[in-house]
Amino acid sequence: MRPWALVTPASRGIGLELARRLLQTTNVPVVATARKDTDQTKENLLSGLQGVEEDRLHVLKLDVLDEQTIHDAAAKASALFPTKESYLHLALCLPGLLFPEKSPSQIDYEHALLTFRTNTLGPMMLLKHFSPFLPRKSTSLPDPNSTQLRGVPQEHATWATMSARVGSITDNRLGGWYSYRASKAAVNQVMRTFDNHLRTSAGEKAVAVSLHPGTVKTGLSEEFWGNVKEEKLFSAEFAAEKLVE
Repeated sequence: MRPWALVTPASRGIGLELARRLLQTTNVPVVATARKDTDQTKENLLSGLQGVEEDRLHVLKLDVLDEQTIHDAAAKASALFPTKESYLHLALCLPGLLFPEKSPSQIDYEHALLTFRTNTLGPMMLLKHFSPFLPRKSTSLPDPNSTQLRGVPQEHATWATMSARVGSITDNRLGGWYSYRASKAAVNQVMRTFDNHLRTSAGEKAVAVSLHPGTVKTGLSEEFWGNVKEEKLFSAEFAAEKLVE
């Protein structure tokens, strides 16, 4: 069985750097997604990479706010990687949006709704359409020492969704960021529930996790860079390296 990886979205920020890292440090084909301008995204992903076979990279159009585009991207992935001969070994699902409400009076209904649609329902719809590509109990995985699995989790397939430390309820001592915190707490529950599902469908061959990247120099956090100690403010390249590790 041939393993492949998914990074969605991958047009900028951490997603862009995660896809570039997989292209540089692994042998697996990579499916990356972008809401628009897939040709430009592919050019950005490959820019400056040495010795990377371009045909390993497939960029598909996908918008987590539009389920039809998720369905269509999954159909194209199925054509590229038929389940009889391929399986999804690593999925990195990264949709994120932040409206930083400091008090209840700043909560805007439409902004909060968009936050949940992006941060919680987006990953949930990605699960709906792409989780069937994950291995099942009957799937024969490559030998963990195989070069096919160089640079990716070796013992099992991994579905990883980007969460945030502020999604922790017990760790919340500062308040604020109502919709963002709640949407990330919700996506943590989604991942826990999906991991329970994988125990039944895949046994020990697949797991689901939530990831916390720290504060990364991306557009999402730019407004708050000045409040973060220099040693705690990470580049997207550094965050991608540590998240994969």
